[in-house]
Amino acid sequence: MSKRRVFFYVQHLLGIGHMARASRVAKALLKRGFDVTMVTGGLPVPGFPGEDMRTVVLPPVTAGDKGFSGLIDEEGNPVTAAFQERRKELLLDALRRAEPDIVIIEAFPFGRRQMRFELLPLLDAIEAMDRRPLVATSLRDILQERTKPGRAEETVELVKKHFDLVLVHGDPAFARLEETFPLAGEIAERVAYTGLVAPPPPDEPAEIFDILVSAGGGAVGKELIGAALGAAGLLPQELRWCLVTGPNLPQPDFDELAAAAPENASLFRFRQDFASLLGGARLSVSQAGYNTVCDILRAGCNSLLIPFTAGGETEQSTRATRLERLGLATVLPEEGITAQELARRVQTSLARSKPDIPPIDLDGADNTATIIEERLKRPEGVTPSRSA
Repeated sequence: MSKRRVFFYVQHLLGIGHMARASRVAKALLKRGFDVTMVTGGLPVPGFPGEDMRTVVLPPVTAGDKGFSGLIDEEGNPVTAAFQERRKELLLDALRRAEPDIVIIEAFPFGRRQMRFELLPLLDAIEAMDRRPLVATSLRDILQERTKPGRAEETVELVKKHFDLVLVHGDPAFARLEETFPLAGEIAERVAYTGLVAPPPPDEPAEIFDILVSAGGGAVGKELIGAALGAAGLLPQELRWCLVTGPNLPQPDFDELAAAAPENASLFRFRQDFASLLGGARLSVSQAGYNTVCDILRAGCNSLLIPFTAGGETEQSTRATRLERLGLATVLPEEGITAQELARRVQTSLARSKPDIPPIDLDGADNTATIIEERLKRPEGVTPSRSA
């Protein structure tokens, strides 16, 4: 029997979390014997999507600002209609060449509305195929709650028209889709909870740091890294700090931060061994993005979370608050970042014992592959929710 073919679309606009999560799922599918084509549309990310899979790299776009209000190309120019048309044609050509058994679209239609210019034609092209593939959306467990009137109804309509599966990458014991998407009941028969897409248990760390500070992709992390460098200078010098800025921090900002780093602080753009470094750290200081939190839960270390809230974003605040209620983190509001306040919070957090991690399902990548395998064996039905 020939390999089942997966066509996986992922577009990251600001951070790298969407790419990291999609890459983990794609790797699990590869291990199960699927033939995977990854279609990426954002700026390059070191180490992702990974080896052993076909890749289609569309002309990159990114968010014009922290509020995701517009698209720009890799040179910072506003995206034109001609640029959009070129991307759309490249995407449709890739679909035709892939001849997939399943198409997975990351976030849309629950997010990535900026990409409707290519995703709606993609969905129409899928519907017109002689052998229509299964269609799934790959979705994080907590959604952005600030939406315009009618947006949720439009999302439900698109799901009912085009999607067979809504893969919710979360544990329903921690967060349920209906808590941040009130109309989830209308598509409940399509929803499958996969568990959180965490990395596998990490190797032993090659280096040991007391405090590990990370800023996700780095596009909006300068303030956090700057405050952490200041805090490192205020606290005892025997504390070792590792600060990971993220690959998208502008080079002038990185150079400015590197010049301000005290001797006990090591500054990096990216660490491939980030997960293992967490395992050896006494404290993680980070935003509250999905992938960073998965890494923290897998490592079982103490964490201080500073949720990203620019542009009215609510997802990270919701996640951080839930973790704080479980005793798995302490939360510092983004507007409270100063070197002095961060130093005080770090000192308090270092005095805490390691948290007891509750039984949250962290095997979302493997579970996703299982769900897709089972669904492809019975194309007439719909995969039921694992929480049913």
